[in-house]
Amino acid sequence: MPPAALTLDALHRQARELERAHRRGDAGALARVAPFRPDPAKPLKDAGALLVVAREHGFPTWVKLQAYVERLDLGGEGLEHAFHDDMEYYEGRADGLLASAIDRTPSAEAIFEGERVEMTPQGARVVVAQRHGFASWSALRRHVEGLAESGEPFARAYRALEDGRHDDLAALLAQFPELATARGTNGNALINMAGDAATITLLLDAGAHVAHPNAHGWTPLHQAAYGDRADLARLLLDAGAPADVSGRGAGGTPLVVALFWGHRAVVEVLLTAGRAPDNLRVAAGTGDLATIDAMVSADGVVSEAAGALRSFYRPHGGFPAWTPADDPQEIVDEALSWAARADRVEALALLVERGAQLDADVYRGTALTWAAAQGRVAAIAQLIALGADVNARASFGGPAHGEGVTALHIAAQAGQTAAVEALLAAGADPTLRDTLYDGPASGWAEQGHHAALAALLRDRESA
Repeated sequence: MPPAALTLDALHRQARELERAHRRGDAGALARVAPFRPDPAKPLKDAGALLVVAREHGFPTWVKLQAYVERLDLGGEGLEHAFHDDMEYYEGRADGLLASAIDRTPSAEAIFEGERVEMTPQGARVVVAQRHGFASWSALRRHVEGLAESGEPFARAYRALEDGRHDDLAALLAQFPELATARGTNGNALINMAGDAATITLLLDAGAHVAHPNAHGWTPLHQAAYGDRADLARLLLDAGAPADVSGRGAGGTPLVVALFWGHRAVVEVLLTAGRAPDNLRVAAGTGDLATIDAMVSADGVVSEAAGALRSFYRPHGGFPAWTPADDPQEIVDEALSWAARADRVEALALLVERGAQLDADVYRGTALTWAAAQGRVAAIAQLIALGADVNARASFGGPAHGEGVTALHIAAQAGQTAAVEALLAAGADPTLRDTLYDGPASGWAEQGHHAALAALLRDRESA
């Protein structure tokens, strides 16, 4: 239910009281009317009073305010509010929701089950529309097309958040207290999208939930981990955010999300809240040699604990679907790439000693390719010293991103100059072309908008 101030009965009552006060010549009523009428003393009728009330709430017309309140009433606490005015955004969110459900994320699966819709692309669009309070995708489209001028409080709050207008956001939270816990598309509350400490603090003070999960089970702490924001992770943990909650599959804790990208700064903060889950890829990504030694014996026997809780494998639907296996070799090979992307040099040597294959491409990238993507020069040197093929082909990223790429392609696209130089010094061939786009590393540097790096690679191509 909407708060008391935003029931239609209460709003009609406000309009009637304004009309009566205005008829008496009340100075306060005249002052309220003045911003919205050329002649504030002109007699105020019912429609005029309703318009003033609507404008006071930030809506251009009474009809739009009424539609908003009715949608709140029908949608209840689960209602989601649109906040982007580009339909491509909602198409992407529908695709992502479907991918998350396919990954067996409980919260995403429950949404399809709750709406009684099949897990298909069309079904995902129906779900997104219905959760916004609309019967069809076309109805959601009409709403989104008029969103910028609609006066919708959540959309206004989001724009204030994005622009860093804290005073405006604070004013909106004071006028519409429900915004602190309201849900946007795919269940994202404002706190899930806040990117600075001041905004998070403002929202927490207004009553936002520090561990609000979106449709993927993704909390603000997951988002801080994803962006390697040690400062925000520390703030959220101090405010009581749990560090053991999984998103996008079992084992997808904030720590694992950070380790997927090889982040270092935020990992150190997250480790103060515990190591969850405790498996081989986490040990590899954190450089925990003792745990690696305990999970993979000297003769290469992989313990059951090493492969536990690995259902999380992608942070978003841009990566392709995959099912982690219980194969001991896969578990050790995957751990090698997690050590490489985090620059855990000692862990690389230990894992190779225990049977990890240097050129294994377990999921979208070899250890060397991941080290190149993250600019991990020490890991690159260690892997090559251990015997990795500097020109080995691999996949990387989404299906339309990298196929048949080398580590040099990926380092070039990412603008990792030091990694490019290290790979070239180790014998990387700059003339090799990828399978998907038939481009050399210089072309990938250009695609990544790294002109100087592209020029360097072109010089080496012709050398």
